[in-house]
Amino acid sequence: MKQKLKALIEQTEVTVTEEQLDKLVALVEMLHKWNKAYNLTSVRDPNEMLTKHIVDSIVVSPYLNGNTFIDVGTGPGLPGLPLAIINPDKQFTLLDSLGKRIRFIRQVVHELGLKNVTPVQSRVEEFESEEGFDLVLSRAFASMSDMVGWCRHLPTKEHGRFLALKGVYPQQEIDELPTWCKVEKIDHLQVPQLDGERHLVLIKAS
Repeated sequence: MKQKLKALIEQTEVTVTEEQLDKLVALVEMLHKWNKAYNLTSVRDPNEMLTKHIVDSIVVSPYLNGNTFIDVGTGPGLPGLPLAIINPDKQFTLLDSLGKRIRFIRQVVHELGLKNVTPVQSRVEEFESEEGFDLVLSRAFASMSDMVGWCRHLPTKEHGRFLALKGVYPQQEIDELPTWCKVEKIDHLQVPQLDGERHLVLIKAS
């Protein structure tokens, strides 16, 4: 599994160390094990998880400008955990309302010794942060208008951004964004061996 993951990552712009590669594989093994009891993801095959969960998450890494990030509706820690593993110098808050998902994330943090991850069980509308975050991440969480509406209080005032990870080009969702939002960038992401499209939308509160 490690060799397959290494080969997939080599097809992206992301570079990882051997230690990070080991942790990413360990994450997949834990997710596969916990999934049998807790149904954390619909992806059952660990080899599929390499593409659909790990590589699909870490291709976002070049867009992580800043130091503090919150992954809202993180589910079993995606994309937050893979991104935290390969960016040990950056701080990640992983937020979800379901206890079983946060319990899994806490276990991963403990077993892999991740010092830069803070798991939080909360609804995003109710979560407060005094400092704010450089980037609010969302992957398969909600429509973009809901995301920015629910998370408007989370980015830092000066340079905070929203980053939405989507499938096909989300024209309708872009059209429905509130007027206080401005789309700064839309990129088509290349994810090796992934069926379907991936787009990344960077949004700034104006």
